[in-house]
Amino acid sequence: MKIVVTGGLGFIGSHTVVELQNENLEVVVIDNLSNSSIEVLDGIERITGKKPIFENFDLRDKKATQDFFKRHSDVAGVIHFAASKAVGESVKDPLLYYENNVASLVYILQELQKKPQAQIIFSSSCTVYGQAEVMPIAETTPIQVAMSPYGNTKQIGEEIIADVTKMSNINAILLRYFNPIGAHPSAEIGELPIGVPQNLVPFITQTGIGLRNELLVYGNDYPTIDGTCVRDYIHVVDLAKAHVLALQRLLNKKNLEKLEVFNLGTGKGSSVLEVIQAFEKVSGTKLPYRIVARREGDVTSTYANTDKANAILGWKTQSTLEEAMASAWKWEQKVRQR
Repeated sequence: MKIVVTGGLGFIGSHTVVELQNENLEVVVIDNLSNSSIEVLDGIERITGKKPIFENFDLRDKKATQDFFKRHSDVAGVIHFAASKAVGESVKDPLLYYENNVASLVYILQELQKKPQAQIIFSSSCTVYGQAEVMPIAETTPIQVAMSPYGNTKQIGEEIIADVTKMSNINAILLRYFNPIGAHPSAEIGELPIGVPQNLVPFITQTGIGLRNELLVYGNDYPTIDGTCVRDYIHVVDLAKAHVLALQRLLNKKNLEKLEVFNLGTGKGSSVLEVIQAFEKVSGTKLPYRIVARREGDVTSTYANTDKANAILGWKTQSTLEEAMASAWKWEQKVRQR
């Protein structure tokens, strides 16, 4: 059974490819390598013993997308990761985010709706909730105005899929991630951003290993336990396994509705300073950091109610924050040794 994974050499995508191949599914990866490395293919092969089919093109290219689905007419489902994903960058360059995150989704859906039946899992985000008024956040929590263009592209993507599933043979699951961190326990794949990291944990590990002079903590005057932003940090392998369960639900026609939504998180919030402390504990390294002004687009606090995913998908996180930080540090050290 052939499964397409867009952005499949990225951080979450590559870990999901590993879990799919562990279930003996045939995977076709699409990635334009704009924020990933071709070497990730080798890491996937070293873990699973099999290299996925790989196609290098940009999903904003409508004709290239059409040609791909003509060549791979036997695709059973798509897991769509390919998107720009940094809140701060989206504030600075909103048109890049609207073009990249919305156009690519539309072109994929146009091809899927030509099929008698198709399945798509959409890589969404807790940013669709904006600054929720009540914690923890459940799937029924009202959607607030997005705090960033990135968050808005995820809201728009969900709305597009909802409209399309109403009038086509496409079934969909929206997976709203909280904050993925960590790396595969083998340290063969992990988070390796190109340029300056936009996410907290790779900036921490790069600072810990000496690649960055110091970590900037954006704000310490939020109404939280220690004044820094609170997020729900989930190990990327736990997250990847949820995609396999969601895909199997669609392929086995276990879904009760044409469009289903699940939160994926640990159900526990951790502040930026708590994440730093967890890193210092597992690494034995003192981290240099400096408090600076708040960053535009950041919400104060967000963590998940995962009851629905626990009950319906039969999924639950396994790794602690410290275990996730330890795996991220192991990955960072291995990357720098190379």
